[in-house]
Amino acid sequence: MDLGAPPPVFSATVEAADGHVRVTVTGEVDMATADTMFQTASREPAARVTLDLRAVTFFDSAAIHALVRLARQLPDALTVLPSRQVRRVLDISGLGGQAWLRPD
Repeated sequence: MDLGAPPPVFSATVEAADGHVRVTVTGEVDMATADTMFQTASREPAARVTLDLRAVTFFDSAAIHALVRLARQLPDALTVLPSRQVRRVLDISGLGGQAWLRPD
């Protein structure tokens, strides 16, 4: 019996250069992985942080909370690149107009 493809595995990878940290997140960001996303994005001091969520397939309230914490911790330094799913969740939650959120 084929149950279809397994769910995407969560990962958060970091690239750092010249005061810019880029965190690329893939898979599902939920209560089990949201803190890892937060810790990964806030681990290294940086003048600019880009959170690339374009490969995120699921984003829940724990993920929203982690993202809001990041935005508060990194005022004027955070840029978020959302997937379609992330954009939809942020729009529904009222966060779609934030300055740190870039068009998808």
